[in-house]
Amino acid sequence: MKTIIEPFRIKVVEPIKITNRAYRERVLREAHYNLFQVRAADVTIDLLTDSGTAAMSAEQWSAIMAGDESYAGSRSFYRFEKVAKDLTGFRHIIPVHQGRAAEKILFGIVGGHGKIVPANSHFDTTRANVEYTGAEALDLLIPEGRDPQSEHPFKGNIDLAALESCLSTHGAARVPLVLLTVTNNAGGGQPVSLENIRKTRDITRRHGVPLFLDACRFAENAYFIKLREPGQAGRPVRDIAREMYSLADGCTMSAKKDGLVNIGGFLALNDDDLASRARNLLILTEGFPTYGGLAGRDLEAMAQGLIEVLEEDYLNYRFVSTAYLGAHLTEAGVPILRPVGGHAVYLDALRFVPHIDPAHLPAQALACELYLEAGIRGVEIGSLMFGKSVAMSGGAPATPRMELVRLAIPRRVYTQSHIDYVVEAIVEVHRMRDTIRGLEIEWQAPILRHFTARLRPLSTELR
Repeated sequence: MKTIIEPFRIKVVEPIKITNRAYRERVLREAHYNLFQVRAADVTIDLLTDSGTAAMSAEQWSAIMAGDESYAGSRSFYRFEKVAKDLTGFRHIIPVHQGRAAEKILFGIVGGHGKIVPANSHFDTTRANVEYTGAEALDLLIPEGRDPQSEHPFKGNIDLAALESCLSTHGAARVPLVLLTVTNNAGGGQPVSLENIRKTRDITRRHGVPLFLDACRFAENAYFIKLREPGQAGRPVRDIAREMYSLADGCTMSAKKDGLVNIGGFLALNDDDLASRARNLLILTEGFPTYGGLAGRDLEAMAQGLIEVLEEDYLNYRFVSTAYLGAHLTEAGVPILRPVGGHAVYLDALRFVPHIDPAHLPAQALACELYLEAGIRGVEIGSLMFGKSVAMSGGAPATPRMELVRLAIPRRVYTQSHIDYVVEAIVEVHRMRDTIRGLEIEWQAPILRHFTARLRPLSTELR
């Protein structure tokens, strides 16, 4: 059959609030034009993130009922540990409440002033956790990954020549690890090829530097490899994922993405000493090593989610439904980042609203307009999210090369009619795009400013 259907049935529904524009205008003013500050109850279609927003399966809810809430030695931990070890092959599995907790522990140990952490791209919390230690978060994405219109099949790849140069210059003394984010969220949800991971591993091994994966969307990356990389089409996705992990020395994992859960994550390691130090920090900040800030029921749901996410019928549905949104926007002439990623469609704000100067936050302005038009909440990935970090590293005002609005699709949540509604709204916003005004910052926090910043529209004269 040509028609791809959702490989599940809906057993529970949640009401969606339908609002009018006047209501949304008031909500946005009160939120200081920051969509993170808008209450979820005032959002019609929430595409802010795919993190922790999945609908869990009947098997996951069933597993929750079997959760063992013992403080130490919970049987739920040992079930989760077995699933994670079977999947990743890493010797030490350390549960945490979400991915940024794993990042905080890892970089709290290996980071510090004078250190450099190269990556294909660091996403917001990863960059913040690196920079908080005084280290430099260095992005070494291939040039095609910075071009929204490039059709390169693996735009998440790290630039191998740049990585070789970095490690040759600084060595293991200054580079505690190299990080590959799979898929590359900051660059449009683009995958990293198996060949690129292998070659990265070869380079890091020669220089005596560990290789880590930011593995929160590992299953989507593995499915991209199956679909796009020569010689991989006949392999099960689980085998591809297992090989990805086998090429690394450890990983951070937010299970709120490809763990199909609402909370949870883990830090996985092979190094015994690093694992011991990580568990000591875990006890200080998260909890005992057999629960790591999670209830036993959450460990059970995470274990089941890590099994379900590798089902190829699910992954096919996931990719087809995301591509559906991208194809309809492209057909309508809406500029998006190409090719479409696995978890989201990214609007290209520099081409969508070219009249707004990058200094006036064009992607944030576009995201706000989409909320005003239809109650749809996306997230800015551009000057507001990363501009300050770029400026901090260079000492002068700077903006990222891309200004994007990410429309992240929660897993197993929305139907085709919801996506059709999103398409209609974006096409309408695109039609009246010349009327959209830029924004300026009234107040910002020193770290991760996009979460709490207060903004205001520019006057008409400054548009």
